[in-house]
Amino acid sequence: MRRTMLFLPGNNPNMIVNGGVLGADSIIFDLEDAVAPDEKDGARILVRNALKSMEFGTCEIIVRINALDTPYWEADLEEMIPLNPDVIMPTKVSGGDYIRKLDEKMTEVEKKSGLAAGRIKIIPLLETAVGIENAYEIAVASSRMAALYLGAEDLTADLRCQRTKEGGEIAYARGRLVCAARAAGIEAYDTPFTDIEDIEGLETDARLAKSLGYTGKAVISPRHVECVNRVFSPSEKEIAYAREVFEAIAFAKKNGKGAVSLRGKMIDAPIVQRARIVLEAARERKGVDDIHE
Repeated sequence: MRRTMLFLPGNNPNMIVNGGVLGADSIIFDLEDAVAPDEKDGARILVRNALKSMEFGTCEIIVRINALDTPYWEADLEEMIPLNPDVIMPTKVSGGDYIRKLDEKMTEVEKKSGLAAGRIKIIPLLETAVGIENAYEIAVASSRMAALYLGAEDLTADLRCQRTKEGGEIAYARGRLVCAARAAGIEAYDTPFTDIEDIEGLETDARLAKSLGYTGKAVISPRHVECVNRVFSPSEKEIAYAREVFEAIAFAKKNGKGAVSLRGKMIDAPIVQRARIVLEAARERKGVDDIHE
């Protein structure tokens, strides 16, 4: 269950060492924005050694690489792919050709490393106007695609607008990205909330993203992990209602009823689908093992 993706700067050994105990479902080892050009080689070595020698518990391992128009990305893949991370996160993704070029290089390095081609997934970072407009093309460009991820800071710079806590300036991008992801049958992840101190604002922003259909949210501070995990986990109320939906269906079948209603409302296919998603998420949540359809 990927609710939170926590960024760890690739040149910060203290954060890397603690990555597995900070509560995030996924940790992103960042070789891009968090690392100055003259520190790229050092960060790559630090992350490589960490992945070789450290355990990160149940955390999914993601590596954010440098953009394909930089001189760094191929070295990033040559060092990281042999360590068999779960996901590669490319940046500044503009279209399907970008992903196909990345996929080709990943396959090349996998084969050289004796790894099964295609196991390592891709979560591209869409953070430009052209990337947002090409969201569906990107989403279907590779069988490796696991999700789309929205990056609002660079996007708003590209749009020449001010980034705000309310997020009105990224409303279109949020909607377009999540539609593209769902149309392609993959997940969607929201941009980080960048005010580390404003936990109330973070919760409001996370709940908005969830209401739009996002699966989870990236975070840039360990302080944000608990809140985002809570927002994107099914509540006890949601779990109870989902159980009631399937209990009502079972009762109707047992009694030979064609139509099924619950609390005065007909249970149609979308309600059943939403209930199923809630129960599937609940099964994955630690400590919940008694969910049945």
